[in-house]
Amino acid sequence: MAVTMALPDDPIADEDCAMAVLTDEKSRTDLLNRLKRAEGQLRGIQRMIEEGQPCLDIASQMAAVRKALDSTYVRMTVCFMEQELGARLGPEAAAQVHLGPMLEDVQTLLGKVR
Repeated sequence: MAVTMALPDDPIADEDCAMAVLTDEKSRTDLLNRLKRAEGQLRGIQRMIEEGQPCLDIASQMAAVRKALDSTYVRMTVCFMEQELGARLGPEAAAQVHLGPMLEDVQTLLGKVR
């Protein structure tokens, strides 16, 4: 099943296709902190290029940023899944199903895909 994210100014976007936003403040803060760290790494890479650092060192740092962004994407996906499953099942049912361990496994599996 494909999910389409509707853009705010998209005249042909169907309301039924709009994806929910991440509402958990702790998760949002975690994701923003991860992105800020990656942003700092990118600035460091720019500085390395300006200073004429060796390409191998720059490539290593680029790989680290890619891994950080991939990890952030996986975390966002799992947070979204947890939020949406909890909303659809209800808090009591979600607790009985033990979503936490299952979503940790999903995060581990998604982290290995690349």
